[in-house]
Amino acid sequence: MDEQLHSPARRLIELRMAHAELDDRIDVLSDLQPADELSLRRLKKQRLALRDEITRLELAGDPDEPA
Repeated sequence: MDEQLHSPARRLIELRMAHAELDDRIDVLSDLQPADELSLRRLKKQRLALRDEITRLELAGDPDEPA
């Protein structure tokens, strides 16, 4: 059971959920007037880092295709 808690598949799900939460926070912050540009940039940077980590895990999980 402990293995499932730390599996790459579970980590991928957690990262996708965090990415979706950041999307929502960015949308809400973008709608505020005046928009807090610094906070928006920080959230977008965090979202990009999550996207990079998600992509890395997805590529690590996919076996190489034969040539």
